[in-house]
Amino acid sequence: MSEKFLQLKNVEVVYTSGGDIVHAVNGVSFDLEKGETLGLVGETGAGKTTIARAILRILPNPPAIFKGGEIILDGQNLVELSENEMLKIRGDKIAMIFQDPMTALNPLMTIGDQILEVLMLHNSYSKEEGHKRVVEILEMVGIPGERYVEYPHQFSGGMKQRVVIAMALACDPELLLADEPTTALDVTIQAQVLEMINDLKKKLNTSMILITHDLGVVAQTCDNVAVIYAGQIVEYAEKVELFDHPQHPYTLGLFGSLPEMNEGAERLKPIDGMPPDPTNLPKGCPFNPRCPHATEKCFGTIPYQETAPGHFTRCVMDFKQEGEKK
Repeated sequence: MSEKFLQLKNVEVVYTSGGDIVHAVNGVSFDLEKGETLGLVGETGAGKTTIARAILRILPNPPAIFKGGEIILDGQNLVELSENEMLKIRGDKIAMIFQDPMTALNPLMTIGDQILEVLMLHNSYSKEEGHKRVVEILEMVGIPGERYVEYPHQFSGGMKQRVVIAMALACDPELLLADEPTTALDVTIQAQVLEMINDLKKKLNTSMILITHDLGVVAQTCDNVAVIYAGQIVEYAEKVELFDHPQHPYTLGLFGSLPEMNEGAERLKPIDGMPPDPTNLPKGCPFNPRCPHATEKCFGTIPYQETAPGHFTRCVMDFKQEGEKK
């Protein structure tokens, strides 16, 4: 039976900036099962990384303020834990692959010592045992063990990303937060890294939240997808269901801006306008200023409803009709 390994319930995060309040995450809720991969998709500034940092409790405070909600991991509410208790969880039970491998590594330490530091914080290895384990981890991600003594500047971008992944997986975490892990890589290396993450995730039965802009990456990696806009989940569904029957106008816009190689060349259909100012969000649906289907109803309370089994959408439009337009 599947189990709800991670639950987010009505999570809300704001940032303070020059007297303004930035509404970064606005009542986000979802479940993640053991071994499942959830993709968080949306434009820059939608709140995806803030959600991941809130789970790991590494939001910078100030300016970030966790306003409310629950983050329950394996029956334990992370919001209620002390910082010392969270130190035991970070890197051990939850690990994060940060977006830029160039800045995620310490240039003054060898890559082996950086991975060893993670291991020694959470395990009672001797130095010899730790060194042996680091070599095993490096080889697991395709890096020769003898490169243990080399520094980050001696690695290419793709190899640096492998080191960051090795560091995240060092303690066999139960939850992996991957923040656009292939953004800085070329297409061929991106494919290799995604395949490696998938293989390691299956081997270790790791749950994963993958943050990405790339719907191709979602198609290759994820089980379920949450489309994020202005700090809210506007659509949530199983991957195949979402790709076959997108319903929210924003999701339809994301798919409409992708080229279709199996059809005649036509102009892409980008989404008009820009994401809303998070210090002054529109009333009702935050997408209504950009939505070609907006009506007066879009400026009121927007229900988050199940339109098909396991498919949730935050909209008042005619879902069946719009799904067919795709």
